Amino acid sequence: MKGDATPAGEGAAPEVLALAKVVARLRSEIVDLEGLAATTAVVERAKGVLMAREGVAADTAYAMLLDRAGARGRTLLEECWITLGQIRSRPSPPAAASSAPVPAPSPPPSPTSPTSPTSAAASAPGTENPATSAFGAGRHLFGRGSAEDSLRPLLARLADGLATARGGDAIAELLRTVLGAATGIDAVMIYSLASAGNLELTGAAGIDRALAEQWRRVPPLSGVAAHEAVAGRRALWLEDPVQDAHRYLLIGNPPDRWPSRAWLPVPPEGPPKAAIGFLRSRPGPFAADIRALLRRAARLCAGPLGMAERPGEDGSQGVGADVAEVQQVLDALAGPAILLTPLRSEAGEVEDYRIDAAAPESVDVAGRRGKELVGRRILETYPTVAGTALWEGYLETLATGTGYEGEPFTYEEVVAGLPRQSAYSVRASRLGDRLVVSWIRHDTSEREARRLADMQRLGNLGWAGWNLAAGTVTWSEQVYAIFDRDPREGPMPLEELPHHLLPDDLPVLGAAVQRLLGEGEAIDQAFRITTAHGVRHLRIVAGAQTDADGTPVEAYGFFQDITVQRGAELALLESERAVLLQRGMLQAERALAARLQEALLPIPEQSLEVAGLCVDVAYVPSDRGVNVGGDWYSAIELPNGSALFVVGDVAGHGLPAVGTMAQLRFTTKGMTITGSPLPDVLRRLNALLLHTSSDRSATASASTTATMVMARYQPWDRRLVWVRAGHLPPLLVRGGRAAFLEQPRGSLLGAAPEASYGQAVLDLMPGDHLLLYTDGLVEEPGEDLGAALDRLASTTLRLLREDRGQTLARTLAALSTGNRDDICVLDIHVPEEP
Repeated sequence: MKGDATPAGEGAAPEVLALAKVVARLRSEIVDLEGLAATTAVVERAKGVLMAREGVAADTAYAMLLDRAGARGRTLLEECWITLGQIRSRPSPPAAASSAPVPAPSPPPSPTSPTSPTSAAASAPGTENPATSAFGAGRHLFGRGSAEDSLRPLLARLADGLATARGGDAIAELLRTVLGAATGIDAVMIYSLASAGNLELTGAAGIDRALAEQWRRVPPLSGVAAHEAVAGRRALWLEDPVQDAHRYLLIGNPPDRWPSRAWLPVPPEGPPKAAIGFLRSRPGPFAADIRALLRRAARLCAGPLGMAERPGEDGSQGVGADVAEVQQVLDALAGPAILLTPLRSEAGEVEDYRIDAAAPESVDVAGRRGKELVGRRILETYPTVAGTALWEGYLETLATGTGYEGEPFTYEEVVAGLPRQSAYSVRASRLGDRLVVSWIRHDTSEREARRLADMQRLGNLGWAGWNLAAGTVTWSEQVYAIFDRDPREGPMPLEELPHHLLPDDLPVLGAAVQRLLGEGEAIDQAFRITTAHGVRHLRIVAGAQTDADGTPVEAYGFFQDITVQRGAELALLESERAVLLQRGMLQAERALAARLQEALLPIPEQSLEVAGLCVDVAYVPSDRGVNVGGDWYSAIELPNGSALFVVGDVAGHGLPAVGTMAQLRFTTKGMTITGSPLPDVLRRLNALLLHTSSDRSATASASTTATMVMARYQPWDRRLVWVRAGHLPPLLVRGGRAAFLEQPRGSLLGAAPEASYGQAVLDLMPGDHLLLYTDGLVEEPGEDLGAALDRLASTTLRLLREDRGQTLARTLAALSTGNRDDICVLDIHVPEEP
């Protein structure tokens, strides 16, 4: 019932809707193509007539038709029919044609009509029919009239047939049929220029299948006439079989089957892309009019063979230069890859994709390869792709530019009534407004072969086999690369191997091979060979198959290039030696620095009493590395009864840091004892470090820097004057509270020549604890310095509440586990009054 009918497409899957759109579009295109085929055939035939009559190229003939149509106010199709009518109505001899009336053009017949010139030429090229009878059969070629007049009927007939000929074989058969009776041509071969300079046989007529397969692909060798015609851009006329056999590699079995031959480049102007060979069983040279005929015939074939510019399927003038450049890149690829051009609707939506370029190793499930894929549309060729994740991936890549890499999927196609399945992994990336698509085919046999090849390549090894009974050797491709041997030389027998070995390795490998071939014992032996690229370290692992008597009859195994591994082993040994040597030197330096540090910086076992103050000192070296650091302290009583307290940290480790520490420590003591103000002391120490750094040699380390905090305490008024140079602030604990002192100005020692330093004054009170320390006490990797200082303050308060004030410095240093830097701490304590 009408009310129960479901609207078309309602509830249908996306792929079904896509297929329906494709079918509807194809149906409409078929109707358009039927009319276009008739129009195209008429235009091509008219071009062929002008090319034959005027001796011009295809593009010139087309331009002449356009000019005449515009000058006379006609359409292009009308002018083409008038041109064809002039030829058909021309009586013989040609002189009478000028006075003969031009018949009105008749409407073009239907392309499917039995009497259509198109269908007739396509079904039987070169046969007589009413539409082509005016072109003649070429039997008057040597009759009365000029040679040019006699060429016209044959060329016109050839142009008529080429308008509908499809494929190289059809063109070759048309040339042989139309030209054969008049010229003696009984075989035609058409070669097209392929990648890497090879020639591919794209059309043949008059030769058997075996000969065609033998000469299907011709590499760029010297002595091949077809190659010479293309490379030299000239026609070759081979008319002396004896001389030609010395100069060229003649096609045929026997070669003198065709005693005269002609090879013509196509197109004759510009870089040739093909060559047409006319093979003749008639001996003797080609006559001048026959040469002219063959030249013009080759010119006519340029367009149908795809050598002239022809409109693309979408109406554009063929593929662009960018597509041609992409094709050149794809021709050099070893794997499958194609270039897809999106075909959009009027609304801008992608309806399909067209393959505009393909790598030679691109093979689909139906076995179509390389150039056979170019021009195909995806949904027409692989309709079940519509609506899949692959299709959506193409759209997303085209829209966003993000590369697509899909999961493996199985695609099935029915070929010759039999279903064929293959699993694929597809990758796509955007290139301008197109897509570059590559894939991996996961068929079992191909996958295993690819894995074996990848394993040999990645492991730099190749298998080999020796048939001892037959005396034959078999190598995989990788073995040739390992031995740096040309594959054309074939595999190397074991007897030849000693000639490539280093003399020192010959006895050991010889004994191993003797055990393999004589006793059938498995071997695993390293050896060295000499190649054009130097010495290589190889390894052979082989076993043997024995007969009933235990005699080896077959050996098998693999060669592996271990040059890189052996080089790495030698480098590792050298590195280990260098590390051991450096470690020994560092340990000796550490021991020396430690003894020097102990001599210069003795650490008391208990608290000191200086100017009425109790001072607890702690020094803990770093537990990382073998170098001694440059942390140091001073706690001394000056001649006037005051006390000097210093904590410093020299950048770096080892003997240089210890030396700088000693220099700073003694210089500080000396200048302070003489009564120099503390800021002046820092300025002179800064100048001292800068001067010392400038005197270092070019091989020495960079300039030395240091931080320092220094204080002078007066016991008579309990006043502390202190300065700092880039050091962390002292911590004051008073009345159960801990606070860091506000710091005076003072930059790093040894950093800048014009540094200035200020001083601060602090009045100490009974019970105060003043903590001076180096950064190793607080710094932790990844921790904020402010948090580290807060942790120090809280820990100090906790230890004082636990009544551990007498050993505060040593306890704080002991709590800093895993210290990555030296730790130096001074706890200056003002005793309580009695």
